[in-house]
Amino acid sequence: MQFYSKLTARVSVMALAAAGCAPALAQEMPADAPDIAQSEQPADDVSDNVIVVTAQRQRGAVDTDVPPVVELTEADIASYGADSLTDLIAQLAPQTGSARGRGGGRPVVLVNGQRVASFRELRRYPPEAIEKVEVFPEEVALEYGYSADQRVINFILKDNFSSREVELEYGNSFAGGAPNGEVELAQLVIDGPRRYNIAAEFNTQGPLTEDERDIVQTPGTQPTVPTDPDPAAFRTLRAGGESYELEGSFNTGIGEGRKAKSVSVNLSASQNNSRSLSGLDIVTLTEPGPGGASAVRAIDANPLERLSRTTSFSGGGAYRQPIGEFELDLTLDANHTLSETDIDRRRDLSALVAQAAAGTLAIDGPLPTIATNGFDRASSATYTVDSLATLRGSPLLLPAGEVNLTVDGGYKWNRIESEDTRTALGATQLTRGRINGGVNLAVPLTSSREGFLGAVGDITLNAAAGIDHLSDFGTLTDLTLGLTWNLTDRLTLGVTWINRDEAPSLSALGDPVVETFNVPVFDFATGDSVLATVTSGGNPLLPASSQNDIKLSANYELDLFERSNILVEYFDNSSRDTTESFPLLTADIEAAFPGRVTRDGTGRLVALDQRPITYAERNSRRLRYGINMFGRVGKAPEEVARGPGGPGARGGAGSGGGPATGRMDPQQFQQMREQFCSTEPGTVPDLSALPAFIRDRLTNEDGSVNEERLAQARERFCNTEGPGMGPGGPDGFDPAQVAAIRETLCTMPGGDTPLDISALPERLRQRLTNEDGSINEERLARLREAVCQAGESEGEGEASEGRRRGGGGGRRGGGGRGDDGQGRWQFGLYHSIEFENTALIAAGVPVLDFLDGDASGQSGGISRHRVELEGGLFYKGIGARLSGNYQSGTRIDGNSATGSSDLIFGDLVTFDLRMFVNLEEQEWLVGEQPGFFKGARMSLRIDNLFDTRQEVTDGNGVVPIRFQPALIDPLGRTFEIEFRKLF
Repeated sequence: MQFYSKLTARVSVMALAAAGCAPALAQEMPADAPDIAQSEQPADDVSDNVIVVTAQRQRGAVDTDVPPVVELTEADIASYGADSLTDLIAQLAPQTGSARGRGGGRPVVLVNGQRVASFRELRRYPPEAIEKVEVFPEEVALEYGYSADQRVINFILKDNFSSREVELEYGNSFAGGAPNGEVELAQLVIDGPRRYNIAAEFNTQGPLTEDERDIVQTPGTQPTVPTDPDPAAFRTLRAGGESYELEGSFNTGIGEGRKAKSVSVNLSASQNNSRSLSGLDIVTLTEPGPGGASAVRAIDANPLERLSRTTSFSGGGAYRQPIGEFELDLTLDANHTLSETDIDRRRDLSALVAQAAAGTLAIDGPLPTIATNGFDRASSATYTVDSLATLRGSPLLLPAGEVNLTVDGGYKWNRIESEDTRTALGATQLTRGRINGGVNLAVPLTSSREGFLGAVGDITLNAAAGIDHLSDFGTLTDLTLGLTWNLTDRLTLGVTWINRDEAPSLSALGDPVVETFNVPVFDFATGDSVLATVTSGGNPLLPASSQNDIKLSANYELDLFERSNILVEYFDNSSRDTTESFPLLTADIEAAFPGRVTRDGTGRLVALDQRPITYAERNSRRLRYGINMFGRVGKAPEEVARGPGGPGARGGAGSGGGPATGRMDPQQFQQMREQFCSTEPGTVPDLSALPAFIRDRLTNEDGSVNEERLAQARERFCNTEGPGMGPGGPDGFDPAQVAAIRETLCTMPGGDTPLDISALPERLRQRLTNEDGSINEERLARLREAVCQAGESEGEGEASEGRRRGGGGGRRGGGGRGDDGQGRWQFGLYHSIEFENTALIAAGVPVLDFLDGDASGQSGGISRHRVELEGGLFYKGIGARLSGNYQSGTRIDGNSATGSSDLIFGDLVTFDLRMFVNLEEQEWLVGEQPGFFKGARMSLRIDNLFDTRQEVTDGNGVVPIRFQPALIDPLGRTFEIEFRKLF
């Protein structure tokens, strides 16, 4: 078995294939353009007059064989109209959300293909600072030391960017009563490897009360004396409050080239205050004697308040250093949060009840003043320090390619201290130390690129193992096995198996216990809605859980529009001892957790403990599939226009278009090269004759010449040493031959006539034929793709490593700059189908079926069908985006023994609309000089466009008081108006 050197691996068939498009690649000349250099094995790899291109990954791209779910270019990013990376990720929810296991985790965030200490380091970055976005499936998270239940989103930053940002926002509900506002100031500077960001934000929101939504009150809680205040005006549906936040980050490089290191630091501080109301003190007064009259009274207009304050301090840092063929990443993240909640005590009204019963107090007359009873305080302090070291590299080269190894180890320390004045137990303190280590291997088994068993495609085996030792739960393990099969350039299949143990969080175990008065609760035992005291907080009795997942996936690229792909995923999850939120109080739940329910002598529900519970088993099976499509709007500018074989006609590989036209011809390229190389080194050549996009690459934003890029361009195109590099001579660059190669490859014969490759150079023909003399169709397709589609537009012509495939981004790279004069459109649609979703509370108890009659939470069961839609259009500075969500209805079965009725939760469809205008591009407004409007944008966002709310009815078609539409969704249709300006 022959082991190839890394040099040979780099100068592969695909590298040779790119040789035919050298003029187009030179025409593009990106910052990280491929090196055009002589081969060190000309006898084997290079025919006369053919240039070898050693392909490189795009700077900052993730190096993996797993295709991305979606890729966004600079122009695509602009079409989303997002104001921050947090906003952009939210709009990418259908693509970044994981359906693995029981819901998966939030996406892993990388910057330029590297780990960061925390997402807060860049969450406020303006999207204008991003050159490209890559979203990968969960398997890629393993390669960076994360668990395989999180998708990965990689932000590739621009080399040079600077902005100061002011953002003003106001919003409200269309029904009124819920104003909110935001002011944000930020500055970001990116100067190569150095960048810093500082931001400040203030948010405020007004309270929304029940009387502003005409909430029907629970029987027996409404005062019967007209002069008493209405409790609905003193019970909030949404708390009022404000928040303040200040944060900053700094990142710098140390050294240059492959040995360069980097260091980053981030700090943030925030304060959140809120005030909610829990109604009034209510008492029922009864006159003396049998059958005496009664009156429900509100004591006064002094509400039961709940005041909350949360202060948080966070900091983190990261250090990266190459070590030989490996990269070492060290990250540290720390957080300290203080929370206090003050809860008014109810007043003792027993004296009033006694006076009314004795006849000394008129039940409908003035009531005496009763002093308030003070308040209780629940407080907590949490501390978190999380450190991790990750070593990534390729220690071994197999015939099918490099083996990628990731080794990680770290220590995480958590502490929570909580105290509640309502208990005599004193302060509760929980501390956890967690030592963790893991290893992940990605082993290529076959490779069409390297010619090792390539007939079956590219197969890569992934194996990961981890061990965690927790001071409070002992040793936990996780194992992952996966197989990725790139069956063709378009189709990728995958299978992953995960077995993992996980301990509940310290918050789930030790959060302070908080009581909230007068909370609407539906009681299945009586079929009534009541106002009960609800307890929330931590449950120290939660056990560790185990999770067993299987995932099957397929990703297929479609030859539609600019780029498209279909993603299909199947998940099978089986978990044990899972931590769950407390569901609706059905008869089965009350029977399983009788200690959580408190009833008075009449059987009326008065208190409910909704702290987390444990299910002995959870099982689910689901299918999720979706499509992503990207396209352009408007006519391409003349300088990048194409003929019949251009992008519009899909000329090139796999299409019936003719040869590409409109590109720089060989003579023009040779003339440009001679003019560029005629000046002495150290002097600046005349750039005016170069195409605009090349000039853009060679100049800075202020118009000055970028000396480093100029030197790189001169070295790449003016070096006359070695075969294949000189402009003349027997081994010199021959534009005519390159044009002939392109003409041969990019002109498809009609019908079923095979392509005639006899006109190609001999060595190239040898690379394209099998041992039996037949044409290797896969190699031919890749060669035609490289030659015929190179240089279609800036960004599309950037070389990428041969094994990289563009999932949603497509093999053509998808892109172009935001200033090419064309608009962009995007459409994504995902559908999830639940085949099974059950839970076993404990042995001997009936299994709960959340798809057929049982409640999984406070909003009913689990929808069998869910649909997510995201689409948008952006053209000439004006954009609109529409997102939609659908969830099918569920049913909660009543109990015949108690006489409770079924609850029917109807289907729910919601749409959100976002419209925005880049003011500087609107000549009707700014004329020829944008002035103040330069970098300014106005946005209008309408959530729940059609003001839809889920309808909940009982078996008689009546809406229970607890499930009034405004209690389910108090805000309904809302709007936000935003003015944003970048300086």
